[in-house]
Amino acid sequence: MGLTKTENFTTDQNQLATLAKALGHPARIAIIQHLLKINSCICGDLVDEISLAQPTISKHLKELKAIGIIKGTIEGTSVNYCIDAYRWREVQSLFNDLFDTYVLDQACEC
Repeated sequence: MGLTKTENFTTDQNQLATLAKALGHPARIAIIQHLLKINSCICGDLVDEISLAQPTISKHLKELKAIGIIKGTIEGTSVNYCIDAYRWREVQSLFNDLFDTYVLDQACEC
């Protein structure tokens, strides 16, 4: 994969990095929060909710769909998106495993 040498890292490390990169935009976080709140959505509703242009929303949806956090179905001219529950649990587990490695009782001398 070029200069990043991703093969030097574990699968989990690469997955977390990919997820973090995809989640690294506030519009994507807003989309996820909205989808979690209403548990389904028509793409046009996101334009009203997040106040970004339709092409911008579509770009962010594409990124979230690429990492599997959301899925969509086409109904006529509307596309409905929702959180992929199975993938959401996988993502949650990956981040929880990372956070759980920290021992709160450790004193840092820095």
